[in-house]
Amino acid sequence: MGRVPSIYCPNPLARRKKHLAFGITSLTDGVTRQIETVSDTLSEAFFEPVIRLGVTGMARAGKTVFITSLVANLLNRSRMPQLLAEADNRILAAYLQPQPDDTLARFDYEAHLAALTGPAPHWPESTRTISELRLSFRVRPAGLIAGLSGPRTVHLDIIDYPGEWLLDLPLMDKTYAQWSSEVLGRMDKRPYADAFRAEVGATTATDAWEETQAQALARSYTAYLRQARVEGMSDVTPGRFLLPGEMEGSPVLTFAPLPPQDSAPRKSLWREMERRFEAYKSRVVKPFFQQHFARIDRQVVLVDALSAIHAGPAAVDDLNRGLEGILSAFRPGRNAWLSRLLLGKRVEKILFAATKADHLHHTQHARLTAIMEALVANAVSRADFAGAKTQAMSIASLRATVEETIRHEGNALQAVRGRLLSTGKQAAMYPGELPEDPSRITRGHLASDRWLEEDYAIMSFAPAAISLKPGEGPPHIRLDRAAQFLIGDRL
Repeated sequence: MGRVPSIYCPNPLARRKKHLAFGITSLTDGVTRQIETVSDTLSEAFFEPVIRLGVTGMARAGKTVFITSLVANLLNRSRMPQLLAEADNRILAAYLQPQPDDTLARFDYEAHLAALTGPAPHWPESTRTISELRLSFRVRPAGLIAGLSGPRTVHLDIIDYPGEWLLDLPLMDKTYAQWSSEVLGRMDKRPYADAFRAEVGATTATDAWEETQAQALARSYTAYLRQARVEGMSDVTPGRFLLPGEMEGSPVLTFAPLPPQDSAPRKSLWREMERRFEAYKSRVVKPFFQQHFARIDRQVVLVDALSAIHAGPAAVDDLNRGLEGILSAFRPGRNAWLSRLLLGKRVEKILFAATKADHLHHTQHARLTAIMEALVANAVSRADFAGAKTQAMSIASLRATVEETIRHEGNALQAVRGRLLSTGKQAAMYPGELPEDPSRITRGHLASDRWLEEDYAIMSFAPAAISLKPGEGPPHIRLDRAAQFLIGDRL
C-alpha cells in the first residue's frame, strides 16, 4: 500500500477553546471596566470626591479664557459671592495638583493667565486639542454632618476639548450617503461653497479612485469648512479637518462629500470616500468618546451667540442644529453604540452659556439669556432630550469693557467702552438693542423679512489692563453663578 498523504485538519476542539478564551477575555475586560467604575464611585463617595467637568463650545466661544478665569477665580474667590460654599466660608483652601491622566496635555493655566493679566494683555491661543487640569478644594461639610466630620478634599478635573469634536457625534448614526446629501444640500445658498461645488460637479464619482483626486477634493472641502466657520456657521464636520494634529494628510482625513450613488463599483472614488468616512467614525470619533467623554460628570457648552445673531438667520439656524447635535451626546439611550461605552452613565448637569456678555450693557443681558434659553429649548425639543439638568445663562469669563452712557442725536444710549482688538484704541460701542421677544432671533427668518430693527454689529475688544489685589481673580460677569450650578452641590 502506498503512503497515505497527510491532510491538514484543524482541531475543532482547539478552535472552540480559542473562541471560548476570546469570549472569556472580552467578558473579563467588560467586568473589569465595570468593577473599576464601581471602585472609582465608592472611592469618590467616601474619600475624595472627583467632579469631572468637560468644557467645550463652538468656534470663538472662548473656552480657554473661560477655564483660565474660572480657575483663577476659584483659587482667589473674592469675586465669587454666588458660590455658596464660599459665601458660607466653607472653602478652607483651593490649590492646583498634578492631573490624574498622564497621557493628556496639561492645560497651560499659568501661561494663559499671564496672557490675560500681564502688562500687555492679549487673548491666548484657542483650543486645538484635549487637555486637563486638576483643582482641589479643602472643604468643611455643611448641614447635619458638619459637626460630625472634619474637612474633606474635593477634586475638580477640568477637561478641555474642541467643540468640533463633539459635533462629530451625530456622524455615528449616519451613512456616508446621508451625510453627503445633507452637507451638499446646505451648500446651495452659500456662495463661498461655489468652488467646492464646481469641483464636485466636475467629478465622476463612479470613476476609478485616484489619490490625487481624493486629496484635491479633501483640500477644497477643508477650505470650505474654514470659510463656513468665518461666516459664523457651526456645521463644520468632520471636526478634525480643521484641527488635524498628527493625523494631517492621513487617508482618514482625506475624503469629502459626493452625490449619493445607487451602484458605485468597487474601487471607485465614491466607494473609497465611503470607506474613509467609516474609518473616520471608527478610528477617530468613537475612541474620543470611549476614552474621554465617558468619564465626564458635568458639562459646559460655550456659545458665541452674538456672532451668530450678527451673521443672520442662516447662522442662527445652523447654531440650532449644532446644539441639537451636541445634546445627542448626552442622551445615550438613543445611541446604542454610545450606551455600550458609557455603561448607563449620564452627564448630570449641562450649562449652555452665551459668552461675551460684556459686549452689551447689563440692561440687555436678560434678553441675551432669553435668546440662549430659547435656542437650548429648541434643541432640547428636537433632540427629545431628557436625563440631565440644563441651564442657560449669559456670561463674560473676563470682563473686557466698562459701561457708560453716551449721547447721540439728543438720546442717551447705554453703551460699553473697551480697547479695540484691531487698533488698540479705546472706543465706545452701542450695538443696538436685542429684541424683547427671543423668537425674533430664534425664528427670525419666519417672523419678518427684516432681521433686526437696529443695525446690530459686534466689535472685537482686547482684554483690558487690570491690576489684581491679593485674593482677587479676574473681573467677570456671572462666572460665580455658573460655578454654583456646575459644582456647588458637590462642595
